[in-house]
Amino acid sequence: MRKLIAGAVLTMSLGAAQAAIQEEAVTYRDGDTVMKGFIVYDDASKARRPGIVVVHEWWGITKHVREEARKFAAQGYTAFVADMYGDAKTADNPKDAGALSGAVRKNPAAMQSRFNAAKDLLSKHATVNASKIGASGYCFGGSVVLDMARAGADLKGVAAFHAGLGAVVPAAAAGKVKSKLLVLNGADDPFIKPDSVDAFKKEMDAAKVDYRYINYPGAVHAFTNPEATEKGKQFNLPLAYHPEADKQSKAEAAKFFGSVFK
Repeated sequence: MRKLIAGAVLTMSLGAAQAAIQEEAVTYRDGDTVMKGFIVYDDASKARRPGIVVVHEWWGITKHVREEARKFAAQGYTAFVADMYGDAKTADNPKDAGALSGAVRKNPAAMQSRFNAAKDLLSKHATVNASKIGASGYCFGGSVVLDMARAGADLKGVAAFHAGLGAVVPAAAAGKVKSKLLVLNGADDPFIKPDSVDAFKKEMDAAKVDYRYINYPGAVHAFTNPEATEKGKQFNLPLAYHPEADKQSKAEAAKFFGSVFK
């Protein structure tokens, strides 16, 4: 049984304009697996608001994904940074990151269960309107949230940044996908081949999914992560931060969630 074990509230020092942003470190369970995530919200507002499940890159829960959650909180949402690996495991090299993310992707049932554990916890938070839940994911996390939409998760909207497009769950089917989708990828990302983009669009069109796919010229993988360029150089991988694509994609996501939650 999923169970909230403990929470610790950390006040984030984000400047006077964002002094009300709170981050709670939360330990919870998915069956026998202990998970450690973060819930982030603006306590200046007492109204219930939409919630967004935020799913990390293959590195695990890092500074980047926690910053993304804070940005959503500043926009008026409650964000929950889901732990997809258990015990907040992280990786500092591609081999370990690939092993962690691969273990999740090879077990779709566990992937869905872990995502749902985070979604359920977010839905029950005192600040959240449980009828308005969405999801946002980055790289590995983007693939996860797209698969949750394919699997029929009750999500108003899903935004996937630099996400792999292949599915580990059954393909989208007409009437099954409840979410509107926004996919934001780098046009020069060598991990995302043109044929996979074409296949994704055909899949979504056939299932009559409400989706939008945006390619950002000049952007490669992990373009929203300010630490990506250093990681790319360190491991000789096509990872790089792209400030303009980051800015534009975040603006698109803000408009998207504003629309699906209105």
